[in-house]
Amino acid sequence: MTQPSLSKETLLNWLDTQEDNMVTLLGDLVNIDSNSFDKAGVDRVADRIAEFFDEQLIPYETIPIATHGDGMRAIVAGGNGNRPILLCGHRDTVFPTGEVEKRPFEVRDGRAYGPGVADMKPGLVINAFIMAAFNKFGGHPNPIVGLFTGDEEIGSPTSQHLIIAEAKKARLAFNSEPGRPNGNIVTRRKGGIFCHCDIYGVAAHSGGFFEEGRSAIEELARKIQALHALTDLDRGITLNVGLVAGGQSVNTVAAEASCDIDIRYRESDDRDEIFNKVQQICQTTSVDGTSSTISVRGEFHPLNPSQQSTELFDIYTKIAADQNVIVKGEHSGGCADSGFIAGVGTPVICGVGPIGGNYHRADEWMQIDSMAERAKFIAKTILTLASHPTKTGL
Repeated sequence: MTQPSLSKETLLNWLDTQEDNMVTLLGDLVNIDSNSFDKAGVDRVADRIAEFFDEQLIPYETIPIATHGDGMRAIVAGGNGNRPILLCGHRDTVFPTGEVEKRPFEVRDGRAYGPGVADMKPGLVINAFIMAAFNKFGGHPNPIVGLFTGDEEIGSPTSQHLIIAEAKKARLAFNSEPGRPNGNIVTRRKGGIFCHCDIYGVAAHSGGFFEEGRSAIEELARKIQALHALTDLDRGITLNVGLVAGGQSVNTVAAEASCDIDIRYRESDDRDEIFNKVQQICQTTSVDGTSSTISVRGEFHPLNPSQQSTELFDIYTKIAADQNVIVKGEHSGGCADSGFIAGVGTPVICGVGPIGGNYHRADEWMQIDSMAERAKFIAKTILTLASHPTKTGL
């Protein structure tokens, strides 16, 4: 079937009328528990998005993943041979299964609340509605691909290859993580490595046979001090041991202990240096008779601006300014899938989703009237790229 010719004003006006429908879809998504390790829940979020795409006659495919949420890829056709524009988002949240029953989706005083209501289910909603708008009103010279993944909150261990593959094919990308509480978007992010260290000692009765024991907890304590000492705030390097476990009972020298380590860094060149230091600490024994192993559980690349991503940012912020909305770029210490996209040289801007705050907290919120507005900013940027030459060949 031949698509109608592109009608810019009709497309943007339609998005303006969709706030209620966006809120309805958002409520449905928020009311599905979708912790990163709850594959069934994360896939139910995809099922609800699939219902929307079916209604909008947008084709999509499911990319099976055994251990975490499946990948989901939708496409609005464009000109033959043109590189796609990529819209990204993740369906998982940090909240445990059962959280929705405690605090389901609700709207109060112009804000929405609930698990994942900012990070980042509204980004999924606006991506879906942007695709629907282009599908209804004439498409675009570039195909528009929506990629909805399921494990970003734990470092995208099973979906980063999908993101990288799509990014390599794309002209540019928008990652619809939440907009900052002040309305800004994200142009720079730290890289991150999430590590797990297991420590093995020798158990013994802590009263009768203390000297026969080798405490894994003591070894862990020494490692934590050494790891935290690697923090260098001037260079943007931080180390945080965020989870610890160990021991059997208060009167037993601990035979086992473990910790999870969060490494953050700003510059790509710092990655190997800081990781090698962490490895050395984890593999070096301080308490005789103990041993340790370290593994990487997830990793994000840093997002740093390029000439082309800066031009994309300038186009986006000018469009917002034309609507009397001042949007600036911010650095975020948080990691995101946009780092994988930037890592293969594809221009990307991040944090272009609806405005929200208190991410990962019980009082997380999202500003209702920012949904259609942010969707229009992205759509108008895409429209601008169809008709205006760029300085860098963006």
